[in-house]
Amino acid sequence: MTDAGTAPRTLVAGVGNIFLGDDGFGVEAARALAARPLPEDVEVADIGIRGVHLAYRLLDGYDTLVVLDATARGGPPGTLYVIDAAESAGGPSPDGVPLDGHRMSPDAVFALLGTLCAGTGAAPPRRSLVVGCEPAVLEEGIGLSPRVAAAVPEAARLVLGLIREPDGDATAARPDGTTPSLPRRAP
Repeated sequence: MTDAGTAPRTLVAGVGNIFLGDDGFGVEAARALAARPLPEDVEVADIGIRGVHLAYRLLDGYDTLVVLDATARGGPPGTLYVIDAAESAGGPSPDGVPLDGHRMSPDAVFALLGTLCAGTGAAPPRRSLVVGCEPAVLEEGIGLSPRVAAAVPEAARLVLGLIREPDGDATAARPDGTTPSLPRRAP
C-alpha cells in the first residue's frame, strides 16, 4: 500500500525462465510492454527466475501487481488468461518442500510476500493479477513457440487495459480473436 499523499504505484513483473521455451513468455511480454508509453506510476521489471527478489521488492509499497507468466490451464497454446491472485492463492506448498529461489511460481511468491508482510508490518499490493499465457513448449531451448510469440503483443495491450481500467472485466484472449469471459472476483 502507498503512504497517504502518494499516488498508487503499479509493478508489472515478467517472470519465467528464458532457457525453457515458452516459460520465457513473462520476460518477453515485460520487454514488449516496457517499449510502450506507460503512465509514470507504472514500473515494468524483468524478474526472470528471481521470485524471492520480487517478493522483497513488493515490500517497497505497490498498490497493484501484475505478474506476466506462462500459465498452463488447458487452453490452446497462446491463450491469455487474467487471474485474480486473491482467488487462486494456494498458500505454502503442502508437501513441505523448501522454497527454491530459482523455481518460485507466482503462488509461492504471494505466500512468501504474506510471510514477509506479517513479519515487517508492510502491506501487500491491494490488487494482484496474473496475466498468463498457455504454453506449447516448456523444454530446454531459447525462444518462444510461434503461437506464444504471437500472444506477446496482445498481452502487452491487455496489461495496458488492466492498468488504465483497473475495475474492467477479466477476460481470456485466444489467438483466433475470440475472448471468452473468465470468472472474476466480486469487489
